Amino acid sequence: MKKKIFSLLVILLIFSCTKKQEKQQIETDEVSNSKEILLIGTFHYNNPGADLAKTKSFDILSEASQLELEKISSSINNYNPTKVFVEWPYNKQEELDSLYQLYLNDEYFKNENLSDFNLKNEIFQLGFKVAKENNLKKVYGIDYTGTTFPFSEVMTDVVKNNQIELQAKIEKAISRFTEEFDSKIEAGESLIELTTFLNKPEMRAFSNYFHNELMLLAGGTHDFYGPLLTSEWYKRNLYMWSLIQKQTEESDERIMVLAGASHTAMFDLFIKENKLWKVKELKDIL
Repeated sequence: MKKKIFSLLVILLIFSCTKKQEKQQIETDEVSNSKEILLIGTFHYNNPGADLAKTKSFDILSEASQLELEKISSSINNYNPTKVFVEWPYNKQEELDSLYQLYLNDEYFKNENLSDFNLKNEIFQLGFKVAKENNLKKVYGIDYTGTTFPFSEVMTDVVKNNQIELQAKIEKAISRFTEEFDSKIEAGESLIELTTFLNKPEMRAFSNYFHNELMLLAGGTHDFYGPLLTSEWYKRNLYMWSLIQKQTEESDERIMVLAGASHTAMFDLFIKENKLWKVKELKDIL
């Protein structure tokens, strides 16, 4: 009799656990991909030359570029994001708020003494534009700059250890992007074409391969500048991704992130591991 009671209790316990797991799975499925993020990886319109790959400048102030910005912004307006995040230092949010307030009041571009960055950068040319047209009261800065990027030390380790093949791969990777992007500018490709190119899956994969795989091979067994660079790159982008999530509320079903293409390549990597989010591509709303 005791054996029968014990067996019954075991069956009930297993049944209860199974039902609980099924319920949890249903709840997970219901919230899966509940938030959508429009990832826009871009080159820096003001081209400060701070990136590893030095590319030619693009005239964002030309009439053709301004018309394309209108088209991009209009398409995003139809998408209707509830928040806009940009590559601006998160700890200088008050300054960004002040600049955006001037923009809302149609006073921002009236300042004839704007620096090249404040005049041409994508934050002000596209980010502010989208936010205003969607009646948003704020633009959120998410950049975290408290990291290092020891690329010169990495290359010193590569040379010191006579890693000729790896050196060639790294240099080829940098020149490949530079030459390919420059050739598109020289061919007169439009802003939309250049932006679409940067957001292709293969370009994101190439960026992540460069930062997260090639760098790890640099140097000998006692050299760690390569993995340091990769870890610092991960840290910067993880902090940025964290800031995006912390400032996204339950009601924010669609948000937009505008950042350098290498950053959005990393965000895409993180989002693939997060069941609560899914990526919306710019090409799908244009």
